[in-house]
Amino acid sequence: MPRNCIRETSPKENEIFLWKMDPPNKERRSPENGPSSARPCCSSLKMFLVALSFAYFAKALSGSYMKSTITQLERRFDIPSYLIGVIDGSFEIGNLLVIAFVSYFGAKLHRPKIIAIGCLLMSLGTFLIALPHFIIGRYKFETSIRSSVNSSSNLSPCPVGSGVLATAPSTTAGPSSGCEHESRLSMWIYVFLGNILRGIGETPVQPLGISYIDDHALEENAAFYIGCVQTISVIGPVFGYLLGSICAKIYVDIGFVNMESISITPGDARWVGAWWLGYLIAGLITLLSAVPFWFLPKSLPLPERRLAKYSPERTSFIKDSPLLEHKYQADEPANFLEMAKDFLPTLRSLLGNPVYFLYLCITIIQFNSLIGMVTYKPKYIEQHYGQSASKANFLMGVINIPAVALGMFSGGVIMKKFKLSIMGAAKFALGTSLLGYFLSLFFFTMGCENASVAGITRSYNGTESLYKEDKYLLASCNTICDCPRRNWDPVCGENGLTYISPCLAGCRTSHGSGMDTVFEQCSCVAVGNHTASVGQCNNRDSCHRVFPYFLALSVITSFIISLGGTPGYMLLIRCIRPQLKSLALGFHTLTTRTLAGIPAPIYFGAIIDTTCLKWGQKKCGGRGACRIYNTTAYRIAYLGLTLGLRTASFFLCFLGLVVLRRHVQRQERNTLANGGTGAAAGELQALRKEENNSCNSDQCPQTADYDPERETRL
Repeated sequence: MPRNCIRETSPKENEIFLWKMDPPNKERRSPENGPSSARPCCSSLKMFLVALSFAYFAKALSGSYMKSTITQLERRFDIPSYLIGVIDGSFEIGNLLVIAFVSYFGAKLHRPKIIAIGCLLMSLGTFLIALPHFIIGRYKFETSIRSSVNSSSNLSPCPVGSGVLATAPSTTAGPSSGCEHESRLSMWIYVFLGNILRGIGETPVQPLGISYIDDHALEENAAFYIGCVQTISVIGPVFGYLLGSICAKIYVDIGFVNMESISITPGDARWVGAWWLGYLIAGLITLLSAVPFWFLPKSLPLPERRLAKYSPERTSFIKDSPLLEHKYQADEPANFLEMAKDFLPTLRSLLGNPVYFLYLCITIIQFNSLIGMVTYKPKYIEQHYGQSASKANFLMGVINIPAVALGMFSGGVIMKKFKLSIMGAAKFALGTSLLGYFLSLFFFTMGCENASVAGITRSYNGTESLYKEDKYLLASCNTICDCPRRNWDPVCGENGLTYISPCLAGCRTSHGSGMDTVFEQCSCVAVGNHTASVGQCNNRDSCHRVFPYFLALSVITSFIISLGGTPGYMLLIRCIRPQLKSLALGFHTLTTRTLAGIPAPIYFGAIIDTTCLKWGQKKCGGRGACRIYNTTAYRIAYLGLTLGLRTASFFLCFLGLVVLRRHVQRQERNTLANGGTGAAAGELQALRKEENNSCNSDQCPQTADYDPERETRL
């Protein structure tokens, strides 16, 4: 009987336990000291908020910088998009290794110090990513004017028998001994391992940080605090993409080469920026973010205002009950072995929550769409709209990401201002997602024509459309030249047509050096002076006109969709027991990153690779990075896959909304049915009303008429 009484009068078990672990002294609880009683707690909580925000900023900065360097890494290591997806997904592999255990055991240990250790590991992993630059050789790109650098003498790009271009390595020629040595050095492995280490270090930041805030903040402020932290985490990518934009403008081997000898620009498909520099800066910032957490306490005293809303008698009963104290001390695991034994039953209880399980399935599908879209969006802007990597990263950081940050912050403010219930938050998140989805359909109408490249997208007379690699590269105007067909060294003819190389353009002579090289007597350029200049032609005027509309729509849709981010996150937190918050957040992160973060970049990249029209060639032979894509096929594959996944998620969204409403209604009926079972139950009924749907099934009264179906945990 006493045990039932304890169950019926303890709807805030987690708060009582925290209060028992660190009870405030009488002086602090006195009416005279009331105004200053919460100062130490609030001060420490604010310090934790600042430290966690900085950690979120640091991890978001390094993560977004990784995505901004995707095309740079592709070109530097001569790898296809799907392999870049493997590297990008290695971050989630690191999370997968430890996140479940960190989320479960970390909640029972010193959370701030565990977060500090994670920041140190993130910093070490970021430095490791930059390591290949210091141990690999200088970057050498495909070019036909390498020997004419700093020389104005004539050089024939069109050798009849053997010449400069004819000596280029072919796909069938065996590599030299030096090449064999270099081919064994898969330098991208260091990037892969460094990103895994980053993922391991990032593991405790989100689940332990968010649960720490939710445990110690006032209930009415928790959503606002979490919204602020999430907003900071979205501001981090602004600086990450801006850093990526700056580094993409700097040549990879800056300081070690004569820049006047470089015959490519940042807009060229062979350009590689100083990708390594940003990782050094991001690693230093992450290292600094670990410092504040070493000075924060394991837990904070329960804010007095969380108890002040209850009656004095009720507060006194909560604080002074020896039976309750004994219960919580007995229920707390004493060592790691006991905690380990509780892990599987606790996980089964968590997954047995239908609302949580459906939320998990929905976010897995939507995260597949989101991660794939965000990972390759800068590349989409580069390839589809003909922008440089620097400009694409700049636009992502200055225009797109701030819209997401404003949406996340506005969502938290709306939820606080209108005091949205769990059902209200779910409907709001679904509504914003649907509106953003319908607006995103207009992206299909904002397409660009393919670049005009002789022998690939256009015939040599510029009239017929082609989409085949190598088959039509040779024509009557260049048959007398011994041209390798694998090299990518584009030149722009006077006729506005791009040729893969000056040799395939039929050019006989050249003069100048570097970017000032001019090719003359080009037999395939049948207009004007028969000349061609270095680089690809930039004559896609209609594409440049539609690009501002693409940016405007991208900003609007990003803002609308992100409005539902914070309410959706609060739904995740409030649909489970407080004791399971850390595990629920950690398991949610684990599953989404395992089933979305790892595979999405890989299969998105693999599908994008199928739209490639011309592959580059590695120095030692074999297929390198893609040089030019079929923009129409790229648009359909990229946007179709992104929106197709979101379409599938909406079916589960409507099902989840129905399940959530049914469980809320059942909880209300059971609450009314148990409302008149005595004074203790009456007090409990009042507590439930005051808590506004924050009661959980394991904290609610369990009497003889207890129904397991009541476990909505909302």
